[in-house]
Amino acid sequence: MSAFRTEKDSMGEVQVPAQAYYGAQTQRAVENFPISGWTLPAALVRAMGLVKFACGAANRDLGKLTGSGKNPLSDEQVAAMLQACREVYEGRFDGEFPIDVFQTGSGTSSNMNVNEVIANRAIELIGGDRFDHAVKPIHPNDHVNMGQSTNDTFPTAIHVAAAVQIKTDLIPALRRLYDVLAQKAKDWDRVIKIGRTHLMDATPIRLGQEFGGFARQLELSLERAEQAIQAVLELPVGGTAVGTGINTHPEFGARVAKVLAEETDIPFVEAADHFEANAQRDGLVHCHGHLRTIAVTLMNVSNNIRWLGSGPRCGFFEVVLPDRQPGSSIMPGKVNPVMCESMMQAAARVMGNDQTLAISGAAGGQFQLNIMMPVMGHAALESIRLMAAATRAFVEFCAEGLEANVESCEASVEKSLSMVTSLNPHIGYDKAAALAKRAFTTGKTIRELCIEEGILPENTLNEALDPMRMTEPQE
Repeated sequence: MSAFRTEKDSMGEVQVPAQAYYGAQTQRAVENFPISGWTLPAALVRAMGLVKFACGAANRDLGKLTGSGKNPLSDEQVAAMLQACREVYEGRFDGEFPIDVFQTGSGTSSNMNVNEVIANRAIELIGGDRFDHAVKPIHPNDHVNMGQSTNDTFPTAIHVAAAVQIKTDLIPALRRLYDVLAQKAKDWDRVIKIGRTHLMDATPIRLGQEFGGFARQLELSLERAEQAIQAVLELPVGGTAVGTGINTHPEFGARVAKVLAEETDIPFVEAADHFEANAQRDGLVHCHGHLRTIAVTLMNVSNNIRWLGSGPRCGFFEVVLPDRQPGSSIMPGKVNPVMCESMMQAAARVMGNDQTLAISGAAGGQFQLNIMMPVMGHAALESIRLMAAATRAFVEFCAEGLEANVESCEASVEKSLSMVTSLNPHIGYDKAAALAKRAFTTGKTIRELCIEEGILPENTLNEALDPMRMTEPQE
């Protein structure tokens, strides 16, 4: 059996892998774009299958597929086409989408890839020969792509994929990290340690308060993830080529959005203005802006935990990080904060992706179309996937196993020169500053100098230098 079959399109014959479900237009794109080896994310391919299902359902309900137009379909053929769409959505044909991300800027190549796979699978489902190309009983353009253009369906699929992945992948991961950090904050509420500003000693703080701050950052990240979904709820579908809706029914966009909302339990709606929705990707840029902020939080929290775990003898070592692997090829026994470093690298990549989204949104949208959509979709979905995966790993292999080093936390409190801050109401700022300088010069603690010099009565001194009292406002 030959490794290839011959297919035809408007430009002539093309050699296509013999068993592939895709056809000539997909193969031309594979040959034209040997760029990166990166194909579209599976999440985007599956979202395109869902969009095609929603479009097919809308055209069915509007009587367009089975009507009196050219090549009407039977009810059986429509059902087969919709089943094929759903199979793509379910990921059963992920291997049939070989086109490079860096392709035609509208995503036309990938849109036709999806149309060809769905048409051929539908033909197979009705018992036809998908390799017989003399007649296409279910046609990739006439039927699968009915009422659509790449220019409105491809960005619609990006929006759907991003919203679904944020909802089902990123938000659960962030919520799990929030829960762990909030529990650590509760467990460590009575552990006193020294605070730090500018990396220098400051007044005492409770380790639970510090981790409560981290937990709040994750709580806000969850809110930002929800806002990211809100940014992509408007869908371009229904605008077709340039926003005018040529060759589609006036109700088509709203009906498609309704099906997508029902299938995903995400409140998608038809775009308020199809000319904006076709031409610009500001909503996707806005969405990723929230993702970038989440990445900033994830890097900040993991880096702070990395610093708190530094040591074990010559750093802070206020929290004990789980040992995951040997840390050096030359220094025996060394263990590094690898999960923190992994999270930080993933966050850095997301921040870089945000620049890609911003440039693509600003420079890619000319007149009635943005021509940077494949890379925008790839970058956005990569960001969601990386943060979700890195967060899950960080929780499982680091955050859940963190332990408080109570001895190390408490040891530095009494030695801190910033303990003098609580004496300000009693002796004034200038005298307190001079006292701190004498303590540093002599190597004595603030408490020792105060007792030695009789600066305050013992009861007053003990109350003022009570580190637990210093971690809360006082009347």
